[in-house]
Amino acid sequence: MTHQTNTPVAATAAQTIFRVALGGVLVAHGSQKLFGWFGGGGIDGTSKGMDAMGFRPAKTSAVLAGLGEAGAGLALAVGLGTPAAGAAAATTMGVAASVHTPNGFFATDGGFEYPAVLGLAATSFAIAGAGAVSLDSVTGHVLDRPWMRATALAAIPVAIGIQLYRRRKTLAGDATSEPEKTPVAEGSTDPA
Repeated sequence: MTHQTNTPVAATAAQTIFRVALGGVLVAHGSQKLFGWFGGGGIDGTSKGMDAMGFRPAKTSAVLAGLGEAGAGLALAVGLGTPAAGAAAATTMGVAASVHTPNGFFATDGGFEYPAVLGLAATSFAIAGAGAVSLDSVTGHVLDRPWMRATALAAIPVAIGIQLYRRRKTLAGDATSEPEKTPVAEGSTDPA
């Protein structure tokens, strides 16, 4: 006797629950950046952080990061324009993961584990679509065509690469533009 545990109904339910949960987490994180909700810094606080990390212009970067999380998260949660939403969330999380990479893998040490998993999950929806219980399904998949999925998948590493290149260039410029400090002669009280 064969026992089948993965019925189409169970698979659809699992996919829907995971998509809605992922979208909800992304909306919450984006809301921290955009509105200061849930203990977040809002646009001003996020802009300061973006500037310190080398993402400039900082305010634009803060808004884009917030929208990349909250906007894409909302679209994922309802399953609308899933390839684009998944790609936007994956790009935002990929860039975030790169910032955390120097701290290692585990989130407990400030590592890239958490944003990487969110980004990979978003990528999976960009590839596979939202499933049967989604606005994409209701609308006849007008914003979820196979070519859109392929384009979204190809766009993720390109968009991440562009952001990381811009950040690296900014940080290199910051390092070369800092004024040289004149050594203080021994016994001198002049700080110059």
